[in-house]
Parts: sequence; C-alpha cells; structure tokens
Amino acid sequence: MQRRALKAATVLALSGSLVGGAAVTAHSEPAEQSERHAEIRNVIYLLGDGMGRTHVTAGRERYYGAAGRLNMEKLPFTGAVATYAVEKDSTRPALVTDSASSATAWSSGVKTYNAAIGVDAYEKKVATLMEQAKAAGFATGNVSTAEITDATPAAQFSHALLRGCQGPVYTDAACLPKKADGTYESAPADRTLITPIAEQIARNGTADVVLGGGLARFEPDDQKALQAQGYQVLGSFGDPALPAQTAASQKAATKADLAAAKGRKVVGLFNRGNLTVEQAKAGLPADAPQRQEPTLAEMTNKAVSLLGKNNRKGFFLQVEGALIDKRSHANDAAQTLGEVKAFDDAVAAAVDFAKRDGHTLVIVTADHECAGFNIIEKGSYANAEAAAPPANTDGGNTANNSTPSRSTSGAKDPARSSGIVNGAGAKDPKNFAPATFRTPDDPAGVTDGSADASLWLTYLSGNHTGADVPIFAYGPGGQRFAASQDNTELYGKMYAALFRKAPRH
Repeated sequence: MQRRALKAATVLALSGSLVGGAAVTAHSEPAEQSERHAEIRNVIYLLGDGMGRTHVTAGRERYYGAAGRLNMEKLPFTGAVATYAVEKDSTRPALVTDSASSATAWSSGVKTYNAAIGVDAYEKKVATLMEQAKAAGFATGNVSTAEITDATPAAQFSHALLRGCQGPVYTDAACLPKKADGTYESAPADRTLITPIAEQIARNGTADVVLGGGLARFEPDDQKALQAQGYQVLGSFGDPALPAQTAASQKAATKADLAAAKGRKVVGLFNRGNLTVEQAKAGLPADAPQRQEPTLAEMTNKAVSLLGKNNRKGFFLQVEGALIDKRSHANDAAQTLGEVKAFDDAVAAAVDFAKRDGHTLVIVTADHECAGFNIIEKGSYANAEAAAPPANTDGGNTANNSTPSRSTSGAKDPARSSGIVNGAGAKDPKNFAPATFRTPDDPAGVTDGSADASLWLTYLSGNHTGADVPIFAYGPGGQRFAASQDNTELYGKMYAALFRKAPRH
C-alpha cells in the first residue's frame, strides 16, 4: 500500500481538527503574586526531551557553578511529574515510557502504550490540546529541534498507531502494530491512524507555526497542500517532477528565511533530519549548511512573535529541546550538556515574553529521563561494561555524530571503565567511562577531560529510565504545577488555563 493510495481515503478525516497533590515547592516574589490571578491568554509549554533532574543539576554546575541557577530554576513554582505508560490493550503500567506515550499523556490526558501517537491504549483516537485550542480560535505553534514528525511534536497534531509512521511513504512495518504471533494487525477503519504523520501535518492545519527538522519526511505535494491553506513555506519540499526527493532536490530553510518570515501561518524545516546539536554546529566550517540553522531560542522567539501578533484571543505553543534525549542515548555528555544550555536559553526567551505580556503561563518540564545520567564523585569510575554499548551516531544528521564513533556490537571489555572518555580515554571508542568537565568554580587552568575537573558524569544505560522529572512554571496559574503529579494531569491543567474550565473528551 503506497502513500498516495491512502490520500483519497483520509483527506476528509485530515481536513478538520478534533473538538473535543501536595505542593512540592512554590515561592513567589510580590510581582509574581499579583500575576497569579491575572487572565491567562497564552500558554507556552517547553520540554527538554529526556531531561531528568540530574540533567538540570549538571547543566547548572557546568555553566553557572554550584551556587548558580539555570533560567528554568529561577521560575517561582516547581514540582515533579511521574511519567509511566501502560501496556497495549491494558491498564497495566509500563514503568518506563517512550516519548510517544508520554507526549500523548500531556497532549490528550490519557495513558497509552509506548509508540502510540494521539490514541489511547486501545487504539482509539483522542483529541489533543492543540487541536482543541485551534478549534476554539487560539493561534497554535509547534517547535522542535527534532524532525517535526517525531513523537513529541507529532502527538500535538497527528494520530498514529505507531510513532514510526512518519513518512514520506506508507509501510506496514512502520505504521501497523504487530500481533502476538508476529503478523501485522489489520488496517483500522480510521485510515488517519495509518496515514504518514508528515501527510497529516501538511493537511490538517492544526498548527499555525511549525518550526523544526524533518524535511526528508515531506514531498512537493505536501508543500502544495500547505500553501493552499495559506501557509508561508520556507525553503522547498522538492521538485514535483522527481520520483524521489533528495538533499539536492529539497532546500532546507535557513535562519535568514525565518527572520524574514511574516506570514500568519509559517512552516520552516531547517534540516532533512534532526537539527544539529549546538556543540557540533560550532565546530563546522562557516559555510556549512548546518550553520544556517536557527537555535531553539531563535525559533521560540520567532514563534512567539508570529503567534502573538496574529491572534487577539491568545495562543498555545509547544517547544521541544529534543536533542538532550538523543545525545543522552548516545552517552555523549558534552553534547548533552550543550543541549541543556540551548534549551534553557529557549526557556529564557519564553519567560522574557511572559514578563512583558503579563498574561502568559510558561511551563517547563520533560517527557522522561534518559540514560540514567549521574553526577559521580570526583576520582570514581563507572561499571560500564555493556555487551552492546549505546550507539553515538545520528544516521539522519551525521554532523551530530560523536567522536570517535562507537560500535554497538562489541563484547564486554573491562577497559571501558579505565579512563576518562573525553580525556585520554577518548582514543578508545569502546571506552565510555566518566566524562569530566570544568565548572566556573574550578581554578584557572583546569580543563574538560582532566582528572582535576570537578564535574564527573556518567550514564547508567543508553535508554530511558522511569524516574520522575522536574517541572517549573511561571505566570498566572503557575502555582497549579507546584505539586507531585502524573503527566496526564498536565493536560487538564493546561486545558483549564486556556479554557477556564475542566477538559472534555
């Protein structure tokens, strides 16, 4: 079954949007106290994908020292979020979530199975907050440093039985779950659920502003569909005359294109895959195309500007710092820390707007923790003898590859715990022992990778963990998030902030 064969069956389904604790910490300055009762017109929801409590702590110590604070840590309301999923066709908990089920939890308020996008555990489509906001007349935006078709952004404006059904073409393997006997499930009556996510995004009009990566997921007819709805498409989705779209036929948008964008509806895809991690980008030649990608803070500022001036009712914006997770999977501590900082810069951009506006609620959290990131005692080592070490390459954007690259098929090797991975041990690709970093508290002359550096970091694995994640909030209604809460509760609290009433499904 090819992609175009699905379009006739799904166009009608895609053309319209669905309509559908105890306090941990709360401290407010006088100005913030007055904002607690202000009218909420805008909600900005920022998440650092894979960002656990240690990611935040390590980012703070790396860039600001032990007594410093990240921008997110300066927000007046803090709490914690539980992240577990459920097993398919069941209510039995799956204690470690993936990004798809977690994103569906806060987007739609339901627990679902890992890999599900915008459907419950029984494969029933559920309305998303972005769809509901759009239907109610709010402006809407979705920003990510990942492919915009990836799980976290996708859960706000698409529905799929499997997160891998991104496009550009349909395959059973990517779009249909398997049964216990290994065969694929039958195609559902609602063909939207097996329509490539890129195709859904291009036709349902759920987000007014779409900024991120994933250009390779789209085709020229997707650009045509977007433009027919009034979108300003930055760059080019390709040549309609070509049977397959390549890097040569597609033109990624640039930060200059973004700066010049003025449309009420804007789509900008800045890389064929994920965007480039900031540490890797800084090391590329000035004329490298990745150097033309905007930062997450720049995309956030532009999205807020476009949404804020184009709709009097208000807006709902989701912003994802996706590469914290992807570089944690790779066990690359240096890249991980850089992405925490880049995400925190986007938090600052959102909060700066909220402070000027006075009617904006800003929420900062994560979907799950990734890789068991740990701060360990100086001079200690990790027992990191995995038979299959985490891959540290990015097939979609090779600029993000760690150096050296690591094979995932090596046997156990005790040498992996013998040195500092970004110091002397870096020459051995099997070695992923502690990474060390200088902090502002270190004496002059201390360098990253040295035994004298004060910040020693290691990973438990290359996968997600079930740890609770932090949450921070600013602005009117922010005190509601100063609690220990489940990720599904975030949907209800954001819905109440926008609509001033309890959610309906």
